[in-house]
Amino acid sequence: MRARRLSLPATLWHLALALAFALLFAVVGSGLLRAQDRVQEPARRSAAELMDVLMWNREPVGGAFSLIDHTGKARSDADFRGQLMLVYFGFTYCPDICPTDLQEIARVVDLVDKDGDAIQPVFITLDPERDTSEHLAAYVPLFHPRLLGLSGSAAAIRQAADAYRVFYEKVATGGEDYTVDHSAFIYLMDRSGRYLGFFPPNTSAERMATIIRPHLPAR
Repeated sequence: MRARRLSLPATLWHLALALAFALLFAVVGSGLLRAQDRVQEPARRSAAELMDVLMWNREPVGGAFSLIDHTGKARSDADFRGQLMLVYFGFTYCPDICPTDLQEIARVVDLVDKDGDAIQPVFITLDPERDTSEHLAAYVPLFHPRLLGLSGSAAAIRQAADAYRVFYEKVATGGEDYTVDHSAFIYLMDRSGRYLGFFPPNTSAERMATIIRPHLPAR
């Protein structure tokens, strides 16, 4: 089945496009300024190519992953069947975009599913070197008690990120320090694990709630 975009009104899609391309330019622009500092990795698709995939539904999005949660328990995508998933890729040392989006994810869970378990919010780190299960255990409860932090080997993280068409790369900032340039979308998956669409960065909880509510089971 082909991936589908969320059924946003035209005006909201225009906003989504604008926000998405603004993020793309921010990621690519910062990369150009620091190109000499990049940690060498195998050639992969650019942020622009992956953006094109998401915006125009050119490839399936989502799929199997096998990671470790912040309690040390092995987790796979199959564990969340029967629930909607809000999936977010980032890293705990991110200074602004990640914590802001995680706060909105936490708010939307409380807005539409405060007393239930119809939605599982998931945070998958793109920095497994620093974001161990122990580190995530101190980080994710700061946002919501139901937020699940996932880490794993670099290969397992890459597999999950590739499945969701996530752009990321490690960027040296001096000495042994580094940051992670990455795309920042919130993915909505249905109760069978199929991709429903994405929210661009800085989407408010109220806007997400409007889109999510029709997908919740009847009560």
